[in-house]
Amino acid sequence: MSTSRCLRALLPALLLALPVAGASPASDLFRSATEQVAREYYGWSTADLKALSEKYDALLRVRCSDQGEACSYATGREVLTNLFKEFGDAHTNVRDPEGAERLREVTQDLAVQRTGARLARAEGGLLVVSIIPGSPAEADGLRVFDLVTTVNGQAAGKRGGENAPVGPNEFIRLERAAQPIRVTVRRPARPELTVTLRTQPLLARDVPTLSWAGMDGKVAVITYPTFLPSDASQLFLDRLNEAQAAGARELVVDLRYNGGGSLTECVAAASVFAPVEYRSQTRYNGRLSTYSYTGVNGTRGHFLNLKTVPPGSAVWRGPAAVLVGPDTASCAEVFTYYAQRAGAIAVGEKTRGVGNSGVVFDSLPDGGVVSVTILRAFNEAGEPLPDRITPDVLAPGDIAALTEQGRDVTLEAALQALAARAAR
Repeated sequence: MSTSRCLRALLPALLLALPVAGASPASDLFRSATEQVAREYYGWSTADLKALSEKYDALLRVRCSDQGEACSYATGREVLTNLFKEFGDAHTNVRDPEGAERLREVTQDLAVQRTGARLARAEGGLLVVSIIPGSPAEADGLRVFDLVTTVNGQAAGKRGGENAPVGPNEFIRLERAAQPIRVTVRRPARPELTVTLRTQPLLARDVPTLSWAGMDGKVAVITYPTFLPSDASQLFLDRLNEAQAAGARELVVDLRYNGGGSLTECVAAASVFAPVEYRSQTRYNGRLSTYSYTGVNGTRGHFLNLKTVPPGSAVWRGPAAVLVGPDTASCAEVFTYYAQRAGAIAVGEKTRGVGNSGVVFDSLPDGGVVSVTILRAFNEAGEPLPDRITPDVLAPGDIAALTEQGRDVTLEAALQALAARAAR
């Protein structure tokens, strides 16, 4: 998850990312990233960063030996990626200029060319995991959980566990080009469809959407794609209030493709179930310091209202479940942890495993950023938060059932778990 300091500092950091002097672009990038991590890191990894930096610096010298001063940023980034993988903290990593630009677009609510569809890699194609209401993708007939098998004639997603030529990033590049995108789509009980998707300027962020499930259609399903926007908690609260006004009996929050975002936003959102106090510990200038992020009734809180808030305060008091999976990470894991403590049922698969720390983004000479873990997470009792969420009900996703039969087996398991709890 990112801290509020990171979000405020992101734009200046990106705009000031200029090359520094050095033997090559690759070595400049390597030195900048490793020095910033060595200076700022305060996470849970126990690996020897200094020894790893020396090891991979030697590997970089070998990689660059035949290129000299022309050794590229891309080579430096590849070596850094391997270094941080061995370091063992998935929150600490490097992102290229394209990734940094997308982060900036989302956090600053910028408008970009989009179809309105959000895609994730899956076996056999790219799974449509959300669609912005009123977007070209919706108007052109694309549906949530369609499987996009080809994009402009190229294979998409995964084939036999290997990445196909077109993934989510390649699809976004095509959107930015503002040209029609021709896709083939697999949908239950239909022959493969060909759809031409248009683009238009839309906010780069994705927003929570509300749908309905259950035998009586009274189970509200809020698909919550990201905590990055500065109003992510308010957008969620709006959908929740809308669901309550429509008579929702039970609530399902779908975080299966939520990779996290702003710490203040996920803590605020989680407090719809009960007041939240998330304690962080960080190191600044060699000294440890603590700070609490709080939420009350779905909004950002503070110490005074935590002390005075009536016991049992909540926006949602009914039965609830949270859908999670391998793409659920960081702030989405924090949200799920506090929802579970308030009685919600976590359903799906184990999450990615970075829910017990927070990051800032620092600029790099290539225009990208290095994500540095700078805080450790604790609950109000001073206990470390778990690194990942283990579901209360194990229900792995099934792409074949989803795309061939129209069955979302994870959602079905959540509905069954809610029904069983109601029966008890």
